[in-house]
Amino acid sequence: MAIGETPRYLSAGDLLRLCEFLYRRTGMLFGETKRYYIDRRVADRVAATGVTSFASYFNLLLSEPGEAERLINSFTVNETYFYREEHQLRCLSRSLLPDRIIGKQPGDRIRVWSVPCSTGEEPYSIAIWLLENWNLVDAYNVEIVGSDIDSAVLRDAAFGEYGKRSVARLSSELRQRYFERLDDDRWRIIQDLRESVSFRAANLIDRERTGSEGEFDIIFCRNVLIYFDDESRRRTVDNLYDALLPGGYLCLGHTESMSRISKRFEVARFDDAIVYRRGREN
Repeated sequence: MAIGETPRYLSAGDLLRLCEFLYRRTGMLFGETKRYYIDRRVADRVAATGVTSFASYFNLLLSEPGEAERLINSFTVNETYFYREEHQLRCLSRSLLPDRIIGKQPGDRIRVWSVPCSTGEEPYSIAIWLLENWNLVDAYNVEIVGSDIDSAVLRDAAFGEYGKRSVARLSSELRQRYFERLDDDRWRIIQDLRESVSFRAANLIDRERTGSEGEFDIIFCRNVLIYFDDESRRRTVDNLYDALLPGGYLCLGHTESMSRISKRFEVARFDDAIVYRRGREN
């Protein structure tokens, strides 16, 4: 083995077993094309746990939910930034929320779910955008929830500290208003804003766990379906449908479409974005 080369803990059979395990837990597809990526992650976890073989490590995965969570966390992609896909935020304040408050009274609850939320840039962006651009934000009880399968990023999200790359799209005025500057490269969300967003774990393909979040007026689920196969996409979309209130809206990433996944949603076309709506009567 060359110096610096990651040891191969996985035979072809081991790789298949592990990929099936990850698929059942997350809906994400892994295979031979990602062999080096998988070997590196498994090598790190084998070393961290002190076991001596992949067989022992796989038994640990099956018996210890905490280790399964740590391995899954190592595979998730968490790169994001504030005000990503800003056109959907404009649609939120100009079109989606005005529609959702029809029939509601001042003080009624409006629930918005960001899933997966990664390190929190998306749910905090929603909160900042509404404070800046929706003049009825104080008239309603707006609840913003951020969820992710990765428990580590949820802790980071709740802490609310970000580097300059994450906040690059925000104006200096917004940074001054909603962040504390820690140094030249780090900012932290102010306490009032941190406390206005709640974070908790969720697995999109797990019907029971998505259902436990209750029902939402609007769900942002962006740039995750591209990592799933058709079956996992259908399961995820069905779970999101059931998590919406009648007439509620689902916002996907700009490269994602519902057309080949589900016929349950209606297409809702607005000036700023195309989104998906649960029927009002079901």
